[in-house]
Amino acid sequence: MTVVSLALVELAWALGSGLFTVAAAAAARTWARHDPTPMPYAMRWILFAPRPYQSPRRLKAILALRGGERLLEIGPGTGAHALPIAALGPDGILHVLDIQKEMLDHLMRLAARSGIANIVATLGDARKLPYPDAAFDGAYLISVLGEIPDSDAALRELRRVLKPSGGLVIGEVFVDPDFIPLAELLRRAGKAGFSFERRTGLPLAYLARFGQVNR
Repeated sequence: MTVVSLALVELAWALGSGLFTVAAAAAARTWARHDPTPMPYAMRWILFAPRPYQSPRRLKAILALRGGERLLEIGPGTGAHALPIAALGPDGILHVLDIQKEMLDHLMRLAARSGIANIVATLGDARKLPYPDAAFDGAYLISVLGEIPDSDAALRELRRVLKPSGGLVIGEVFVDPDFIPLAELLRRAGKAGFSFERRTGLPLAYLARFGQVNR
């Protein structure tokens, strides 16, 4: 295949991905206007929209995983990030918490088919996490924080269940109807006792890592 042909293929893929993302965003915004609750299971196809700068490998890098960690994902949906993160670190444990049983059941079916056995699913509310203090080495949320009715409470709970050395990664992308700009996220996270460490990606599509202010 010539260089020109490869360029055309890449351009077509980029345009197709862009159109899919725009369509998913439009559907998500329509859903959010009529039902301001977490994304229903029937809309799960939106979760397959491309997420620039938020790939599982980028997430693993900013989480700074070394192996053997106990991690927590809030709102995993059907596992777009949970499945690859668990597969990338099979010697650790990934706990996933979602308020919708259908999402968790779907994720665990996919995990079983893929031979991934280090995911522990829990039905629960991010505003009151069912875990002991200092239970996790790290935690992350991808386009989820804005869906939580009291996100400040969720951030405080995340700080409680993280070890003092544990990091929190929050991903946001502007096409999400509940997008949180980085400046606002820094303010909310700071109130909950987190300190900003670094960001990867762009202001409109980013992963932000936080440490903890000394307890």
